[in-house]
Amino acid sequence: MKMKAAVKLGAVALASTFVLAACGAKTSSSKKSSVNFMESAEIPTMDTSKVTDVVGMTQLSNSEEGIYRLGKNSSVHNALATKTKESKDGKTWTFSLRKNAKWSNGDKVTAQDFVYSWRRTVNPKTASQYAYLFSGIKNADQIAAGKVNYKKLGIKAVGKYKLVVTLDRPISYFKLLMGFCIFFPQNQKVVEKYGSKYGTASNKLVYNGPYKQVGWTGTNLKWKLVKNPEYWNKKSVKMDTINYQVVKDSSTSLNLYNSKKLDATTITGSQVAQYKNNKNYVLRKEASTFYLQLNQNKAKFKNKKIRQAISMSIDRNQLTKKVLADGSQNPLGVVSTGLAADPKTGEDFAKESEVKSAVTQNLTKARKLLKEGLKEEGMSTLKFTLMADDTAAGKATNEFLQSQIEKLGSNVKVTVQNIPFKSRLANSSAGKYDAEITGWGADFSDPISFLQLFAKGNTQNNGNWKNAEYDKLIEASNTTDATNPTKRWNDLVKAEKILMQSQAVVPLYLQAKSQLWNSNVKGVIYNTAGNNFDYSKLYLKK
Repeated sequence: MKMKAAVKLGAVALASTFVLAACGAKTSSSKKSSVNFMESAEIPTMDTSKVTDVVGMTQLSNSEEGIYRLGKNSSVHNALATKTKESKDGKTWTFSLRKNAKWSNGDKVTAQDFVYSWRRTVNPKTASQYAYLFSGIKNADQIAAGKVNYKKLGIKAVGKYKLVVTLDRPISYFKLLMGFCIFFPQNQKVVEKYGSKYGTASNKLVYNGPYKQVGWTGTNLKWKLVKNPEYWNKKSVKMDTINYQVVKDSSTSLNLYNSKKLDATTITGSQVAQYKNNKNYVLRKEASTFYLQLNQNKAKFKNKKIRQAISMSIDRNQLTKKVLADGSQNPLGVVSTGLAADPKTGEDFAKESEVKSAVTQNLTKARKLLKEGLKEEGMSTLKFTLMADDTAAGKATNEFLQSQIEKLGSNVKVTVQNIPFKSRLANSSAGKYDAEITGWGADFSDPISFLQLFAKGNTQNNGNWKNAEYDKLIEASNTTDATNPTKRWNDLVKAEKILMQSQAVVPLYLQAKSQLWNSNVKGVIYNTAGNNFDYSKLYLKK
């Protein structure tokens, strides 16, 4: 997800920015098949090693391909792999790769392309924010710590079409990772040809997936995915063109949909009430949580009571039901509901780990905590800027939170700042903010996809929250308890509770999208975690 996420979402983003919206085209009668889709945000990058957001990941997962492709309900299917062999101890994986896969420039896709890609991503010089996902692959942690050369990552090519991956420990969700775009191969010749410009425009990379991207210059708001004639399974690809445009205003996108210039649109607010009984209405739930991230490099946000006061000032019912009004739900914590179930009892992780005070409005207690927190910090006022995306939903959420937080007292002043998605991600990574509305979508169906974000050294922990006990629990879940489902589960439940008791971040809502889809558009594969939208089987009903 994925900023998604912050959206598998995502890895990951804000309000509808973290949302991938698909939209439409009036082209079903033409000789060549095409659809028109929309995005609510710009593409930050198409570099497999550097992508962090759902917009870029959706583009990559439809124009590139890895070992596996995920089907409905995150089912695993061979893509570039034709055969998989797992050792008895779960630490060695051998993949036989298909020999007829090519890049869009005609080069063959080989095992070495995977070796190069993975090494490039974990190389500290690349500064990949997703390198942490390689933890568990042999030497990945030591590479991240600067103790081992990146070329010693546990991956090797045996000839052109056999790939061997060695793990430090069994990874229960390893197959799901192999379908995620961060683990896709890269063509070394092309990466080195374009250097720092690689992945910054459609013509600055090559493609091995169902489609090729064309027309994206790096800053423009329109581009296309066109059928890739070099794709090994091109016979199964029914669409010739998928047209994209960025539309940040839901009223504009709805008008385009109704005039048949879009094949789908995301709707919000009063639009949902108007169209929820329409035959083309679709509610897409996501394993994606939006939250308020407070920059704890700032003295005022190092204080737990101040963080708790901010959280307790927010009426989440009003946010989800009246401000967003798009099907989004109240959160129970950071980990989204419906993502994972207790291996013994079957209870939902989010419910089992819930800390109610961390997601419940209580203005009386909030004002008391704020007063105490300010006194402890030697402060009399709380002033900060709240950064969010410049989408309609982003602006509405920002203004709502401003009004809620300022109810804490006349000594509280919140200034809102709405900027383009790409700029917000850059500011967040650089620590150039006070507070931000961001989000994260699970990259795979496991609580660790959320919880590892806040562990020591994780590059996504832009709020710089720290807790030694939390780090030990995350470490145990990945090492000593990794093969014991019950112990590992308990580690993660305890970790989530620590996260919320400390109010490391302020959960706002669980994202969902209310959409209208042209009923003639078929074959969309949608998953709540990981690469959300797969259009490799997309077709138009005649």
